Amino acid sequence: MADWPAVHEFAQLPEVCRYQAWGPNTEAETEAFVREVAALWQARPQNRFVFAIVSDGVVAGSAELKLRDNQQAEIGYSLHPAFWGRGLATAAARQLLALAFGEHGRHRVFATCDPRNEASARVLTRLGMRYEGRMRETVLIRDGWRDSDLYAVLAPEWPAE
Repeated sequence: MADWPAVHEFAQLPEVCRYQAWGPNTEAETEAFVREVAALWQARPQNRFVFAIVSDGVVAGSAELKLRDNQQAEIGYSLHPAFWGRGLATAAARQLLALAFGEHGRHRVFATCDPRNEASARVLTRLGMRYEGRMRETVLIRDGWRDSDLYAVLAPEWPAE
């Protein structure tokens, strides 16, 4: 819980949540989010794992793994703009894939991103995830309905690291 102010540093920024259904967060919303995800670590079975992305001792963002039915999982990430372009999102997402395929034995891991979010699409393809298509108007955000591009990788395609 002590990290919620650091999380709020990026969760309150319009550029961070531009393509998300959440935010920009108020302090109360960020504190509630951190409280919720901290409590998830006590859940049994645990099917949602939210990690801090830390760089040089500073909370730079967050990364999330959601275990889904049918041996699937979903990944997502957010990063403070001060840390964009440093490979942190790619490194964090790579660790999520390793966790999903390794410890959790998933067959397929997917992620979605707004088609306008070219940086996130590059992260996903850099990880070896394949573009599977566009889902139309899947999320309502501030500027209207958002399409979502779907990327995925299968266990046999994922290199063991």
